[in-house]
Amino acid sequence: MTYVSNLAHGIARSQGDPKLVQSGPSSLGASDRLAKALGWFSIGLGLAEVIAPRRITHALGIQGSEALVRAYGVREITSGLLSLSTEKNVGLWSRVAGDGVDIATLLTALRQDNPKRDNVALALTMVAGVTVLDIAGAQSTSARHTRGRGRHRLYHHRSGFPKGIAAARGLAATKNSTPQLMAS
Repeated sequence: MTYVSNLAHGIARSQGDPKLVQSGPSSLGASDRLAKALGWFSIGLGLAEVIAPRRITHALGIQGSEALVRAYGVREITSGLLSLSTEKNVGLWSRVAGDGVDIATLLTALRQDNPKRDNVALALTMVAGVTVLDIAGAQSTSARHTRGRGRHRLYHHRSGFPKGIAAARGLAATKNSTPQLMAS
């Protein structure tokens, strides 16, 4: 175990708790790991858009659109937080929708009179690549975490008794089956 995990173990557990020797495999699938990575990417990009919109607009030749870039940053942060939450499907699909808005905005900056046209083309290429990842992540996460229509969970084989109904009946038969009245 690494130093950091030993340190975290000491902080998070009481003295009498058993020591964590080895952890098992993660229950996160590939789609969950992709959602997590895209969520953190979205938060990082959103922070950059909120903190430095003037640099972004200058690099793309769209000065005067700083408020729009900040708004897109807030959208990115929100999508990222959703992608990291239990609502990862909503977060990833909102990222896909945001990519569409980003592409539409960048296409307006791809005009002939923009001296930063090459930067816009590069930004469009990067957004298109991330859009492919967002769509793949959203589809795979939806497939993994969405139950199909008409498919109901069946619990007819469950009794609610940890050792089964037969064991519960056997236990009940061994106990005194006549209730005792409490004396007042």
